[in-house]
Amino acid sequence: MRYGQIIEAHFLERPNRFLARVRIPGQTETETVHVKNTGRCRELLLPEARVVLAVSDNPKRKTRCDLIGVYKAGVGYINMDSQAPNQMVKEWLQDPGNSFFSNITYLKPEYRYGASRIDFYLEEGEEKVLIEVKGVTLERDGIGYFPDAPTERGIRHLGELAAAAAQGYRCYIAFVIQIPGVRVVLPNVENHPQFAEALRDAEAAGVRILYLGCRMSPEEVVIDWADQKKR
Repeated sequence: MRYGQIIEAHFLERPNRFLARVRIPGQTETETVHVKNTGRCRELLLPEARVVLAVSDNPKRKTRCDLIGVYKAGVGYINMDSQAPNQMVKEWLQDPGNSFFSNITYLKPEYRYGASRIDFYLEEGEEKVLIEVKGVTLERDGIGYFPDAPTERGIRHLGELAAAAAQGYRCYIAFVIQIPGVRVVLPNVENHPQFAEALRDAEAAGVRILYLGCRMSPEEVVIDWADQKKR
């Protein structure tokens, strides 16, 4: 997944979950930008943090830029665009060189199952597969954690995947790790213990946990490795 024009700036404040104020070098006035992640991101969006903006080509927008990434001290560049994981997974699934899913005969994004839309439904021959994607931007001591804010939607998705697994689907929750150097994701028990419990229940029901790591730069994010959690 590639972005177009990129600008680096310094984060100043976040008046609400959709907007941020930034200072762009060379501009005398601060600028309001759209934040492409409605999570809290409190450990990332610190005052004066160096951030990356993608310039929109839509002249009708109220903000001309999206905040898509941030540099975290001691970690490196983190892509925090919440729309990127699904696009990356779609490109990864469509890649002929994908050795994890190597026999896809049918692929459908936004597949309705039960009361939810699951991110991807695919078929490998006679086998039916469901994949729910979750982007991970929270890191502590080299380990990723999800979620960074309570997610009732995430709990519902896990319940749907567990039900589908009981019906014979091969089901995955795929954690797309948007953080360099992180290879494992744990449930954020402190933030949302109910999600941790739902994840345990889903795994016991047969839902598989998939870790997808990214190669990242401000201009591009690509999935470059996959690892399934061992039971």
